[in-house]
Amino acid sequence: MSKYDILTKYIPIIQADSIGVWVVDKENDGTPEHPIQMPFVGYSEMVHNFINDVYTFEESNNDMELTRYGDILKDNGLEWGTESMTYADVSNLNAQCVLALIMGAVRAERFCDGALLDFFKNGCMLKWLERLNGIE
Repeated sequence: MSKYDILTKYIPIIQADSIGVWVVDKENDGTPEHPIQMPFVGYSEMVHNFINDVYTFEESNNDMELTRYGDILKDNGLEWGTESMTYADVSNLNAQCVLALIMGAVRAERFCDGALLDFFKNGCMLKWLERLNGIE
């Protein structure tokens, strides 16, 4: 059993899950009586569980210093940004850096709605988890 199992268990689940969808208010007209709700991503239960497990892993593995995900990425020649993270060659990255990519993606959702959805939909999250699974 690997210490990363709490996260790598999602590899087969991600492939079969809907992940999430953008929810756009098409019912209200923007009047004071019917204000339009801002669009948001409705994530699947799997994604909510995954996020909880990422934080559980981080709290249980303080030695990995994942709260410093931005610095860890920078130390490995990556930026905490969509393009740098999406096109990162993970084939030679260590576990800490792969976990920093995952944490960075989870944290990005707090600043940009849909950021995490993109990392799941474009295959990055699966690629990162598969790399983590190969490091064991």
